[in-house]
Amino acid sequence: MMKFIDRIDEMNFLEKEYNKKTSSFVVLYGRRRVGKTRLIKEFIKNKNSVYFLATEENEIENIKTFQNILYLKYKNPLLSNNKVLSWNDLFYIISTLDLTKKLVIVIDEFQYLLQSNKGFSSILQKAWDEYLKGKNIMLIISGSTLSMIKREVLSYSSPLYGRRTGQINLKPIRFEYFKDFFENKDIDLIELYSLTGGVPKYIEMLEVKKGIYNTIKENFLNVNSYFFEEPYFLLEKELKDIGSYFSLMKVIANGNNKLGKISASLGIKQTSLSYYLKNLIELDILEREVPVGEKNPQTSKRGLYKIKDKFLDFWFKFVYPYKSYIEIGNIDFVMNIIKKSFIERHVSFVYEDISREKLIELNLKNKLPIKLSKIGRWWEKDTEIDIVGIDDNNNPILFGECKYTKSPVDLDVYYLLVEKSKKLLRNENINLENLYFVFFSYNGYTKSFIEKVKKEKNILIFEGDSI
Repeated sequence: MMKFIDRIDEMNFLEKEYNKKTSSFVVLYGRRRVGKTRLIKEFIKNKNSVYFLATEENEIENIKTFQNILYLKYKNPLLSNNKVLSWNDLFYIISTLDLTKKLVIVIDEFQYLLQSNKGFSSILQKAWDEYLKGKNIMLIISGSTLSMIKREVLSYSSPLYGRRTGQINLKPIRFEYFKDFFENKDIDLIELYSLTGGVPKYIEMLEVKKGIYNTIKENFLNVNSYFFEEPYFLLEKELKDIGSYFSLMKVIANGNNKLGKISASLGIKQTSLSYYLKNLIELDILEREVPVGEKNPQTSKRGLYKIKDKFLDFWFKFVYPYKSYIEIGNIDFVMNIIKKSFIERHVSFVYEDISREKLIELNLKNKLPIKLSKIGRWWEKDTEIDIVGIDDNNNPILFGECKYTKSPVDLDVYYLLVEKSKKLLRNENINLENLYFVFFSYNGYTKSFIEKVKKEKNILIFEGDSI
């Protein structure tokens, strides 16, 4: 089994809920493959717990399974298999147990119970209110079908609304912990991260070969590989009319990020696209990005859409458009396309995301010379700045560039960033001493750049994959 990495904040939160003197009710949700079950199992180690994994079987079979798990643990004759009880009966029996030590009840893949009984949220709500609340119990429900979990558990209209004492929206592993999965220190972590996006299951399944292109060929261009069909399995339970969503994501992955361009590429009216875009954003697959500092981001006409999930972004750029070539064995054709544009079209953008993530982390820990209220990207017409940090008054005070290049960054990059910052500030005569400039370079800096950094106190630099 793959070693358990990161999840420090999540484990601390669960422990805090567990140590409450009162009952607690935690909702754990997130996209498939992100490691929810592994987190739960690590948490309940050495704890008094009942773990129930719901299945797609009918309701009676799920009740039988849950009842049997309880019987094997407590040997209560009321739980014997001679008679199949109701959910209400089972929860009532749990409430009558002598729980000197807190009991953790886990219902994993909760959405399957909702599928077999649309009223299960009401059943659980009644059981919590009448039997479980106030007992020495911690209830954890976990689900992967995000739309259903949000609607049936988290939304205001759900019977369970207001019952939870906390929730965790589990995200992929951050890059700073990514290296801990690999014993081989001679691999390019950023390039591998751009393929998996920090999703634990993908990291586990990835066969790392010598050289990134051999890794891609073996894992993504092999019709029998795990990753070749993965997006279908990932999204088929979340979305209807999956072909329309795939076409939309292919267009966005190809660089059509503006609503007008997406509409034109698909031949679909902009108003008709909103339904699909909204669903993908809710699933944390897509995001709408606006220039940092926009006063009205929701209504901004400068919004750009991009695939947030790095694995899916790679797949829709380099696998899905060429599936027909791969299926007939024309792998070399596809590999040539990937080799020509993998860094420029994919890795360089992932490096930007990693760099911004690092800066956000340092800002939260107060490890920057200034305190920023927001960090993001900025663009206007033909000008783009990879990183812009703004203060509490919405004034840009930090500007940054990210370079994933073969050669070290030279001083021209600094001077170009200064000129771009003038455009953002609408001021040709800005005082540079009041601003900060940050640079992320995978292959370091020239001697002249380093000398410049030594002279100036407002230039910050980061290098390699140690960010």
